[in-house]
Amino acid sequence: MPLHLIKLSVGTDSIEDLEDWIKQKLKEQRKRGIRKPERIHTTRMVPKRADELLDGGSIYWVIRGEILCRERILDVRPFVDKEGVGRCRLVLDPKCVPVQPRPYRAFQGWRYLAAKDAPPDLDRIGRGMTSLPEPLRRELRELGLL
Repeated sequence: MPLHLIKLSVGTDSIEDLEDWIKQKLKEQRKRGIRKPERIHTTRMVPKRADELLDGGSIYWVIRGEILCRERILDVRPFVDKEGVGRCRLVLDPKCVPVQPRPYRAFQGWRYLAAKDAPPDLDRIGRGMTSLPEPLRRELRELGLL
């Protein structure tokens, strides 16, 4: 059974913001001549349970106080930065998968998220849910209609 991570997406207000940021970073990599651009997220700590994360795990993003989407974890690459500090690059699938929104309090760093506690993908809840604009989905949730 896969293990997941959960992390705050600081500076984004929506899934679209996160997707735009990802596209921008991949475009910058191509501009620098990188032939196979990768979606990388750098963290300070290396997950000790990397093997479980690589067994189908995802990183779930908390945006504006709610878990809203996930990206599949493709690789975990520890490294040492220029200052000699150990860090980790998480290689992610750049496709953001909307999930059933769930409130989540702010925290620092990342946390492990067991598969049983992970919210289901939005498409599994109802057909066509992901075709609704995110602001409309948020408003419908706030009204108790979703």
